[in-house]
Amino acid sequence: MQRAQDPAGQLRGVLARVLRGPERRRGTGSRGPDAPGSPACGSACPPAMAVAGGVLLRLSQPPAAASGTFPRPRRTPARQQAQATKRKCQASSEVPPAKRRNNTSSLPAKKTAAKEIQRTFKRKKAQRVFSPKKSSASATGRNPEQKPSIKTSSLFKNNPEIPELHRPVVQQVQEKVFSSDAFQDLDLHPHLISTINTVLNMSSMTSVQKQSIPVLLEGRDALVRSQTGSGKTLAYCIPVVQSLQAMKTKIQRSDGPYALVLVPTRELALQSFDTVQKLLKPFTWIVPGVLMGGEKRKSEKARLRKGINILISTPGRLVDHIKSTKNIRFSRIQWLVLDEADRILDLGFEKDITVILNAVNAECQKRQNVLLSATLTEGVAWLADISLHDPVSISVVDESHGQSNPMDKAVLEVSAPQAGDELDSFAIPEGLDQHVTLIPSKLRLVSLAAFILQKCKFETDQKMIVFFSTCELVEFHYKLFLQTLLSSPGAPAAGHLPSGSARLKFLQLHGNMEQEERTAVFQEFSHSKTGVLLCTDVAARGLDLPQVTWIVQYSAPSSPAEYIHRIGRTARIGCRGSSLLILAPSEAEYVNSLASHKINVSEIKMEDILSVLTRADCFKGRRWGHQKSCAVGPQEIRERATVLQTVFEDYVHSSDSRVSWAKKALQSFIRAYATYPRELKHIFHVRSLHLGHVAKSFGLRDAPKNLSVSAVKKRKTNLKRPDLHKKTQSKHRLAEILRSEYSSGMEASVAKVKKQNKHAEPGAGQPAARPAWAVGKK
Repeated sequence: MQRAQDPAGQLRGVLARVLRGPERRRGTGSRGPDAPGSPACGSACPPAMAVAGGVLLRLSQPPAAASGTFPRPRRTPARQQAQATKRKCQASSEVPPAKRRNNTSSLPAKKTAAKEIQRTFKRKKAQRVFSPKKSSASATGRNPEQKPSIKTSSLFKNNPEIPELHRPVVQQVQEKVFSSDAFQDLDLHPHLISTINTVLNMSSMTSVQKQSIPVLLEGRDALVRSQTGSGKTLAYCIPVVQSLQAMKTKIQRSDGPYALVLVPTRELALQSFDTVQKLLKPFTWIVPGVLMGGEKRKSEKARLRKGINILISTPGRLVDHIKSTKNIRFSRIQWLVLDEADRILDLGFEKDITVILNAVNAECQKRQNVLLSATLTEGVAWLADISLHDPVSISVVDESHGQSNPMDKAVLEVSAPQAGDELDSFAIPEGLDQHVTLIPSKLRLVSLAAFILQKCKFETDQKMIVFFSTCELVEFHYKLFLQTLLSSPGAPAAGHLPSGSARLKFLQLHGNMEQEERTAVFQEFSHSKTGVLLCTDVAARGLDLPQVTWIVQYSAPSSPAEYIHRIGRTARIGCRGSSLLILAPSEAEYVNSLASHKINVSEIKMEDILSVLTRADCFKGRRWGHQKSCAVGPQEIRERATVLQTVFEDYVHSSDSRVSWAKKALQSFIRAYATYPRELKHIFHVRSLHLGHVAKSFGLRDAPKNLSVSAVKKRKTNLKRPDLHKKTQSKHRLAEILRSEYSSGMEASVAKVKKQNKHAEPGAGQPAARPAWAVGKK
């Protein structure tokens, strides 16, 4: 009773309960077991009064202690401990202290849970901020460079889906190349027959020669149409030589030209000249000659002054001599031959042909005219109207239907090609296998390189021609492959292609090359058994390049006729050959366009092309440790393709000049892509291109931002100021860029154009501003 009435004892009990309450809620307190007021010390111990006095003084500042909140001074030891832990972790480069803080905090339960949730959110956010390489390195402990999957995703990610290619099977038009008739059956000079048999190693005639030679020997004009590689050059050369050597008055060199042969390109001019030279071996008094760009104009004038009896020329250079050379005469012309007539017109030589025909007609009215081509166009009808007289149309395709048709019927068919199936379809060599593959833009470069390696490294006796749309594209891929796929330092193929390097030989041929270099490349590739020729359409017409086994069209042709002429460089004269057309997934409909002209192609999968990289150890990716690949699967193929793509990108980005060079090639590709004809715009449209993906195919890691700006600005300018003259000039400039390879040796610079116009004779009727490819070289 006395104790209960003691006010001091009651006060001590209340204070003890107050002090013990928070400790029971916290669990483990911050004070030690020996501290005053701890649970180990009873509430009635003697020093409790003194402690209580001290506590009373402290409790007077935070009055909310009784409500269950932790007093502010109590957080000081915890903060000191956290700062010490933080300093220790920073010194040892360990995980931040927020991640190591345990749950036994001095905070209450609710605030502890809230802080834990906040720390978890910050941890996840920090993981998202970390780069993939750092996070993977911290998680696995491996070097991020050892993970090729990170690089693989950039090449094989976000590509458009390759559609299922529906190929309508069509019945291709076939021609019977050889006939059973021999040259001895014709009424030819014995020496000429002997030369054909011994020098040209030919005994039987082809079908087009069987039909053409008797008609031309009769003196009739003719329009000859036959497939590529069927012997059309000999079909007109043999009658020309036979008629000239049989003249009663022996031909003198000083008489000038008796036969004029016009061809579209320099290489075809050289090839035709070589054929005529061989046929003229027994008839030494008949002198052939060639006029083409790249040669010195003075030397050509000297040859004309001495005399040329069979003159082979490109249209541009001949017009130049007609206007500037006085000793060229056509009074004795008996033969006028236009080889690849449709291509001559396609290249914009209509004005030049008109000048040549006017010059010949002014001096000689009676002559025999021949037009030859593998394809016929509406322009040929116009040319036939102004040059042929009562002609005969010779088409090997018509052989199964009967004899050759009169020319008046052929002209009607040519003027309306849609009405005649024979003019809508093209004859395909019987030994030609045609293929197509759909490849996304990012993978075009590595797929082309893999296909070249497959055919020319791992297979024997392969000879390939790759067609591009512009000269810049040819130069870019030639230098790139030369430095990366051959003996370039640092390239994966360096030192690993001992047997393949001998067969893997690259050559280039385009219109911006000097004539001496073009001739050397043409001769080297003709006599070589293997090699890869990267070229423009300058090599698409008429060239007889022996033993070519593969034709690759990296840039899709602008017309089915151009497609026929390209693939016609292989499977010639009864031989076998193959072709591959590379299309983007958005261009798959082009196969239907080919099928409408009775052209049938089969598909090759992109994976089958890239799988060849697994056959070369130099394209292995870096693996963790010395781990070997168990089996060749899609991931292995992707890794090796990425290694090859990295080689290309490293070479392009090794210097600023090479990056600029790649951008220039990319610009050239986009300009060429914008020039597809209207009927193909729904298939080949610039807006369907992904510039970032296309840039990858040029070894660029990012799409240049300023490529399309100029085009947009020009478009807006034309809308604001619709100047017809400027539009015409831009079209001529674009045609000049894309067709410079057909210049026939004419200079493309503006200075040369101005110089030509300045020295032209007054009254010659020369236009004020002629395209660069139609101006002669001085």
